[in-house]
Amino acid sequence: MSEKYKIRENDKAYFVTLTIVDWIDIFTRKVYKIKIVESLKYCQMHKGLEIYAWCLMSNHLHMIGRAGNTITLPEILRDFKKFTARVILQEILDNPESRKDWILLRFADKGKSLRRVEKYKFWQDGNHPELISCPKIFYQKLKYIHQNPVKEMIVENPEDYFLSSARNYAGLSNILPVILETPELNSY
Repeated sequence: MSEKYKIRENDKAYFVTLTIVDWIDIFTRKVYKIKIVESLKYCQMHKGLEIYAWCLMSNHLHMIGRAGNTITLPEILRDFKKFTARVILQEILDNPESRKDWILLRFADKGKSLRRVEKYKFWQDGNHPELISCPKIFYQKLKYIHQNPVKEMIVENPEDYFLSSARNYAGLSNILPVILETPELNSY
């Protein structure tokens, strides 16, 4: 991984992208989406994850977040990816999934060359973190995150996409709470 894309300052907010291997469209089933949202909520409540913005697309998750206590952001993201991979893979194995054989074959193929992977590789390595160093970058990334479903022609307006903090910023109800302000940027 490039030295440029590392989380170096745990008290700062970062824009991150977590991507499924081979960009496989996993988050097309409600049950998998709910697992991601529940896991993000768990990380907020028990690991100190502060979320300022997020959007779950069919094969990746964008987020602006920061670690709020002694657990670092890389540790939170590592645990999140490990847990969600395990529970979603179990869901695929245990329940009807029309693409089950194809998906598992792809995940197994990605995992077989890696010693640290037991059987399936679910998430791509890394999360391409970018430091939110000033309000201009925060709002640029916020707009980028919220425009994702619009650019993909899923919705006409960002706030119409249910799996995004654009709803929170528009004052609408949402399944995941976020912090509706810029992270502490005055210490940059």
